[in-house]
Amino acid sequence: MKKYLSVPVRAIATLLVFFSLSIGVLAAPDFEKAEKSKNNTSVETVYPGGMPFGIKLYTEGLLVVELSEVECDSGTVSPAAEAGIKAGDVIICVNGKKITTAEELVSQIEKSHEKLEITYLRDKKEYTVNIKPCLSKDDGKYRTGMWLRDSTAGIGTVTYIVPESGEFAGLGHGICDPESGEPVKFIRGIANNVKISGVKRGDAGAPGELKGYFTDLGTGVILKNTNCGIFGIFNKESAYENCQNKISVGKRSDIKLGDAEIISTVDEKGPEKYKIEITELSDSDKTVNFGIRVTDEALIEKTGGIVQGMSGSPIIQNGKLVGAVTHVLINDPLCGYGIYIESMLGAAV
Repeated sequence: MKKYLSVPVRAIATLLVFFSLSIGVLAAPDFEKAEKSKNNTSVETVYPGGMPFGIKLYTEGLLVVELSEVECDSGTVSPAAEAGIKAGDVIICVNGKKITTAEELVSQIEKSHEKLEITYLRDKKEYTVNIKPCLSKDDGKYRTGMWLRDSTAGIGTVTYIVPESGEFAGLGHGICDPESGEPVKFIRGIANNVKISGVKRGDAGAPGELKGYFTDLGTGVILKNTNCGIFGIFNKESAYENCQNKISVGKRSDIKLGDAEIISTVDEKGPEKYKIEITELSDSDKTVNFGIRVTDEALIEKTGGIVQGMSGSPIIQNGKLVGAVTHVLINDPLCGYGIYIESMLGAAV
C-alpha cells in the first residue's frame, strides 16, 4: 500500500476562499444551550454534516491589498502611496475614529475629503499619516488610491452539529494568514447557507473547486477559527433540519486502515456518501492525522477526487464519525489528508 503521509507535503487546504464586502444582520445565538453542551464531559453523538456553508470573518481594521493611481485634474496621483501607505498595512482609525468596514472609510472620505488622518498598523507598530483624497475624473468621487479588504469569506463543509445546542464545526483546518500561517483573528463571524452551482474538476497539478454562492446571511455565528477548524452556533434549525440520523463519535483507537466513507455536497442533490480508503495513520501532526484516497467512481467522475470546498466533509468508518477531510494532494486529487474528530472536538471547547 502506498504511503501517502511520507510524501513531501505538496497539499493545499481544501477551502475555497473569495472576498466580499456585504454585511449581514444576525439573530442572537443560543449561548446558554451551547454552554450546557460544553459543560458535558464529552460529546458522544452528533449529526454528521456534509452540507456546504458560507464563512465570513470580519477582521480588525482594513487590510490594504493594493495601491493604485487616480486620474484627477492635476494628473495621475496615488494619495495613499504619497503618504507612505504600503500594501499589507492595516488601517484601524480614520480621523481618530475606529474603523472596521470599507463603507465606513468611504463615508469618512465623503465627509472630510480635504484631509484624512489615517492610523495604521505595520509590523505590529502603529503609525499616523495625513492623506488628501483626489477627485477622480472617472466617476467624480474622491479616491485615496487604495484597494481594501475588510473581510474574508469562503465556502467549506460542515463536519458535525451538536443536536442539543446547534453548535457546529467545519473545515477541519483554520483560515490562516498567508504570511504568518496563523489562524486569522476576527471580531465578528457569520455563517451562511450556500447553494452549490457547479464544480471544476481536479487534475494533477490543478486542484479543482466547488462553485457556489451565499443564499442568505445570518444562519449562524462563527465563534472560533483554530488550526483544527471553524466553530460556531447555528441559530436557525433550518440549517440542519434535514441532517441524517445521529451518529456516534469515534475515538482515535477506532480508526483502522481500509474502507470508509465521506459525506459531501457536490451538486444540487445535497449531502451524499462516497467511498474512500484510509491509507495511513499518524500521530506526528496535530491536524494532518491520516491519509485518504477516493475510490468512489461516481465522485471521481463528478469532481476528479477531492476538490476545494470539501474541507470538513465528515469521514465515517464502521458507523462512527472518525474525522474530516482537510487537504488534497496537488499532484494527485484522488489523495488527501484528514483530521481526527477527537482533535476537532478538543479545539471546540
